[in-house]
Amino acid sequence: MSQTLKFAIIQMHVEVGNVEANTLKLKNMLHQAISAEQKPDVILFPEMWNTGYALTEITTLADPSGESTKIWLSQFSSEHQVNIVAGSIAESKEDGVFNTIYAFDRNGKVISDYSKLHLFRLMDEEKYLQAGDKLGQLQIDGIDAGMMICYDIRFPELFRRLALDGAKVMFVPAQWPNPRLHHWRTLLMARAIENQMYVIACNRMGTSGESTFFGHSIVIDPWGEIVAEAGDEETVLTGEIDMSIVDKVRSTIPVFKDRRPEQY
Repeated sequence: MSQTLKFAIIQMHVEVGNVEANTLKLKNMLHQAISAEQKPDVILFPEMWNTGYALTEITTLADPSGESTKIWLSQFSSEHQVNIVAGSIAESKEDGVFNTIYAFDRNGKVISDYSKLHLFRLMDEEKYLQAGDKLGQLQIDGIDAGMMICYDIRFPELFRRLALDGAKVMFVPAQWPNPRLHHWRTLLMARAIENQMYVIACNRMGTSGESTFFGHSIVIDPWGEIVAEAGDEETVLTGEIDMSIVDKVRSTIPVFKDRRPEQY
């Protein structure tokens, strides 16, 4: 028996430091997503969509405990009866600023949150942000899932841990820049193949300072085949995945049963 999951991925430009403009852009694109020919079951946003990488101003710009973000997204998900994996935002807490995802169910309830575990030194994240300390685990309409952010995909042990805990689909918001498109696509395909799961990844597009972002948000199935992929333009990428394929792939090539972790 198949269990389908319809997705919408919001691939958008993010203005560095302009929370108001970014929020307005996201709201407009959310309405575009929810009005798609096939209403999505889940919507995914990019990484740090509220502030971009305005790291020198991040303490001032970050959303305190994510409260303002959670209020309007909870209302939207409840009103439209849709699950949301809300990309990530700069979230300020007593012990610093975190790069954090919130996930909402169809009733507008925050069902999970995850703060980026691996901070990206090439963009000085470790100088301005605090690393998270827990895994990103959730259920979307009863489907076990995981969440991670951008640089996290370079750590296969994190992906494998979530897969071993039951995740069948991974949500990945990112701000992955040029010139590493080949890394983006190859790493995501590898993670999907080796963990025999779906990967739904959202990357931003556009230019911020000296960095350019290529988009190419992508959905990959457990065989490593591309289900859907965007170009470099601002867009809402939509489609549908069949979750029953995960169990078929895992039974065809029983990677998890054949593991020998005591030897490595």
